[in-house]
Amino acid sequence: MIWWLRERCGKSEEVHAVMKTDLAGGRMPSGLFGANAAWIMILAHNLNAVMKRLVLGPAWVARRMKALRFSLINLPGRIIRHGRRLIIRVVGAGETLALLLSARRTILALAVAPSG
Repeated sequence: MIWWLRERCGKSEEVHAVMKTDLAGGRMPSGLFGANAAWIMILAHNLNAVMKRLVLGPAWVARRMKALRFSLINLPGRIIRHGRRLIIRVVGAGETLALLLSARRTILALAVAPSG
């Protein structure tokens, strides 16, 4: 991940801005900055980058966390338990629902992939 970020030339300032504003890197949860904020922020940034690249596809790679949050995470919906089943109803289905289902299939495929 580090080498990939270094090859981007000129994008390091944008990466730092994303880390500070979108991933709470500008706020320290305790006095131990190195033990808390830095590691959590870098871990969140790497996980976000990997998920966009592997799960959501090339259209989402350049988007920031804010776009991801407003498009996928903050979707209104309802969780229903009925007949020993869990049903999730998402408002405004269409292409958003298709993206969520595609992401879920991709995550499941990654989970069962052989390592190495």
